[in-house]
Amino acid sequence: MSLFPRGSSAERAVVPAQRTPEGPAPLPPRNRVVEEAPRVLTSTREELWTRAESLAWRLSANLGMPVRLAVTDNRSTMVSFRRGSQVLQLRLHHMFLDAPESVVRAVADYAGRGHRAAGNLLDEYIRGQQPLIRQLRRESDAELNPLGRCFDLRALYNGVNEAYFQNGIQARIGWGRMPPRRRRKSIRLGVYDHQTREIRIHPALDKPEVPAFFVEFIVFHEMLHQLFPSSGRTGRRVHHPRAFRERERTYPHYGAALRWERENLGTLLRG
Repeated sequence: MSLFPRGSSAERAVVPAQRTPEGPAPLPPRNRVVEEAPRVLTSTREELWTRAESLAWRLSANLGMPVRLAVTDNRSTMVSFRRGSQVLQLRLHHMFLDAPESVVRAVADYAGRGHRAAGNLLDEYIRGQQPLIRQLRRESDAELNPLGRCFDLRALYNGVNEAYFQNGIQARIGWGRMPPRRRRKSIRLGVYDHQTREIRIHPALDKPEVPAFFVEFIVFHEMLHQLFPSSGRTGRRVHHPRAFRERERTYPHYGAALRWERENLGTLLRG
């Protein structure tokens, strides 16, 4: 669950869009592009940077603005972005490094210009690249530990599963890693991985001042993702379709949970 649109805190390359009267701008000087999947990509680090820089330059030239690009090995989110007035912050799965020009234009249209219809082409391309999506958890991925200092997530999960899903949800649950302390504008309180059926809850909620009904609400929210997967049929990726939102509102403490979240956002952001 995200309180605000996500951005990336990782290092990115900035490739400024430059044009000269003599013709297209030359390929910009090499900048480091974050690479988060060295074990699954067959390319060397140097080759990866070169391909990522080339993609960033193509996107920058198409949009006429700088693009900060991070390359990921995500299992669920293939494209995420944050548009600014001066720069586009973009995270792409490594499948896009060798994407054809039509797909690169679709990324620019979808992420840079907000053209929802371009999402149809991106969904089609992603479906065709499924073998490149990592299916298994890496050894470096944190093991799921449901027992926190204040809350036992397994107990909360079992109670929610019995009360609201007739024990029909099959997933593992645990606390996520505590991220580095820094000033931030958004926080993901929970995440559900469809491929591994894992739920991770942000450790900022494992505190005595956080009410149990709110942690239970976040667990309930993430469990709903198993019943209502993301959809791209409308031309954009919809993570919470209408049926999801309608079912979410049936949680008995729905209103109270939203109020507590709104009133305590500052505390949550500080972790």
